[in-house]
Amino acid sequence: MSQRVDLRFNDRPVRVPLGVTLFDAASWNGIAIDSTCGGHGTCKKCRIRFKADAPLPTSLDLRAYTAQEIKDGWRLACRTPATTDADIEVPPLTTRPKAATVGVGRQVILRPAVIKRYLELSEPTLTDQVTDLERVLAELADLNPAPDLAVLRTLGGTLRRADFKVTAVVADETLIAVEEGDTSGRVYGLAFDLGTTTVVAALLDLTTGTPVAVESMLNKQQPFGADVIARISATMLDPAAGDKLRQLAQDTLAELSHAVLKAGGVPPEEVYEVALAGNATMVHLVLGIDPEPLGVAPFIMAARLLPEVRAGDLGVPAHPQARAVVFPAFGAYVGGDITAGLLASGMDRDPRVRLFIDIGTNCEIVLGGRDWLLATAAPAGPAFEGASIRCGMRAADGAIEAVTITEDGELKLTVIGDTEPAGLCGSGLVDAVAALVEAGVIDSSGRFVRDADVAPGLAGRLTMIGKERVFVLHWSADRDPASSVYLSQRDIRELQFAKTAISTGWQILLEEAGLTTEDVKQVLLAGSFGSYLSAKSAIRIGLVPDVGPRRIVAAGNVAGEGAKMALLSVRDRAAALALLEEVRYVELSDRPDFNDRFIDQLGF
Repeated sequence: MSQRVDLRFNDRPVRVPLGVTLFDAASWNGIAIDSTCGGHGTCKKCRIRFKADAPLPTSLDLRAYTAQEIKDGWRLACRTPATTDADIEVPPLTTRPKAATVGVGRQVILRPAVIKRYLELSEPTLTDQVTDLERVLAELADLNPAPDLAVLRTLGGTLRRADFKVTAVVADETLIAVEEGDTSGRVYGLAFDLGTTTVVAALLDLTTGTPVAVESMLNKQQPFGADVIARISATMLDPAAGDKLRQLAQDTLAELSHAVLKAGGVPPEEVYEVALAGNATMVHLVLGIDPEPLGVAPFIMAARLLPEVRAGDLGVPAHPQARAVVFPAFGAYVGGDITAGLLASGMDRDPRVRLFIDIGTNCEIVLGGRDWLLATAAPAGPAFEGASIRCGMRAADGAIEAVTITEDGELKLTVIGDTEPAGLCGSGLVDAVAALVEAGVIDSSGRFVRDADVAPGLAGRLTMIGKERVFVLHWSADRDPASSVYLSQRDIRELQFAKTAISTGWQILLEEAGLTTEDVKQVLLAGSFGSYLSAKSAIRIGLVPDVGPRRIVAAGNVAGEGAKMALLSVRDRAAALALLEEVRYVELSDRPDFNDRFIDQLGF
């Protein structure tokens, strides 16, 4: 017996075994349902609606939905088994959240690894029986490339069809193609920032060094969880999950590739090199390498430096012989995206002491300058992605991204897309808590104060949902707190733990270096979240050192910028490899003093 589930998301029926959850039923058939916990019942975001004959709600449904929503047929997909035929609506999943697609970078001397050279060769005769390959290589003597076998398979036909007027394509020290005619002006590369949440792709013209197109989208692995631990756990619980995650990552890269190639009017066969920056887990998953050792102590990668990888190994549409440059990682939780970010930011060249913070579910922190660099990773959790927040959502239309409170107690919200507020994204969460701390609504311990101690304009927003105190940011039409956009006491705790993990991390690095916050000349906030975070709010809650807002720089997508640099300059590509020997990694998990320092940093 099977369950037939019709989903409006893509308007097609599916047939699944009796008893599986509707979340799994959808995932198995390529239908995306929003989730940040991977279907484990903790995020309460896998919303579905039965159009008729909804099953009895579970206790988790009753906590996730209002009474009216339960009546209207809303349920959590991860807790609803397939027991009978049903017609189910799945809300559209936001696939392109607001994200930073560019970042701080350095100028590079254009010297890509891929070189094209137009050749007009003499034709062989009975008195000139030099082989086709030798004839080509003689014109490339200064490059001295080794031929790829694929070139030899088609070389004879290519030369004769083109009347021996061809273009040789050399990548590093390998002759990867010989093309008919003069194609020397058409050389492209694809640079990727493969993030746990968001993936960014940039198409570059390698003859000029200019970007042609850039696109971003949500990583298709999202149904398996918002963080790397959830995805590693999925592979440990289900042997088939690894292949699914690899395919989803490659599908993401392929979809983005097609988008930028279409925008640039470039065929895939004119892409001769790919550069990819990603954390260690994402790199392991996209290449089909078992990630389990990354998730258990002592947290070991399969390799820091990978053997030669081709674009096809990543699922990227490109020239059949296109190589892929995958950035090396410092450790299991300070990956190639940080290597790329350090390359782009030039931390290893700057005499000043700077602090580099890439804020996400896992936060990577690097301290130092030209003479030394220290790195660590802090488990911030999913709060900054809005995943563990009651009214949290990704940075998409309807998300509150900024919150201010005027001197007379008026609350002002900035909403992405200038639409009705639907939830709270990470930057809005930080702003809301910072503003309420400043206004005296939240005390230094992170608790809401008594109503009597709150300004009249704000006191009316403090209320109860069940037994929990909340602060309403935006009232629903019926003024029901449960259906409004609010900040709960638990949300504050989630942010408090996340910011404390990060602040403990950079504080320990400062102590390792024998420095104080006064020695830090600049703080770089990397990644999409850092691009939209208010420096003043970050300082107010203790997320970053108090060096003054002017010294806090939104670095943007520096991982993507580093990937671009690797395509444009072999010299900078070598500099990225050199960073492996220049950075000392500091492990936080085995420090006996970590818990004490964590507690010291908890307050706002």
